[in-house]
Amino acid sequence: MATTNDLKNGLVLKIDNNLWTVIEFQHVKPGKGPAFVRTKLKNVMSGKTVDKTFNAGIKVETASVDKRDMQYLYKDGDDFVFMDTSTFEQLNVPGATVGSVADFMLENQIATVAQNEGVVLFVELPASVELLISYTEPGLQGDRSTGGTKPATLETGATINVPLFITTGEKVKVDTRSGDYLGRINS
Repeated sequence: MATTNDLKNGLVLKIDNNLWTVIEFQHVKPGKGPAFVRTKLKNVMSGKTVDKTFNAGIKVETASVDKRDMQYLYKDGDDFVFMDTSTFEQLNVPGATVGSVADFMLENQIATVAQNEGVVLFVELPASVELLISYTEPGLQGDRSTGGTKPATLETGATINVPLFITTGEKVKVDTRSGDYLGRINS
């Protein structure tokens, strides 16, 4: 248990048998009346975001979330198999839990796996990853470095939009949260 004075970004709270991550918090002391804490919370399982206000000093239940760096090994049916790099234990994570992160995950890549009481909550990749373009249409005569975009298929099978000058076989940097093209990697 913690009080509302202990709230900080990233803290996981247990409210009504759901896990919520604190995204933002603000202590407010109005001129009249008691102080309170205004928070923005994100549901760990569904991703839904809500605003919630707590009276200052009340107790809130915190949840222990174990975040570990694990290596992604392979896909087994609908599950993804990860290995703890320190204990070499393997963990099967359902595809629904991995979600859109799978679009940017390569075998042997390190990812952060968060668990609460043995249940995997989510899988997180670094903010950006470098991936190879496996196929994209060739650019047309007159294409310039500024302007339009075209679809490109990554080595993971995901499709992103890239500038017209990008060709098949190039390595690009991709934002894992939004799927946006960030730049090309010169090898």
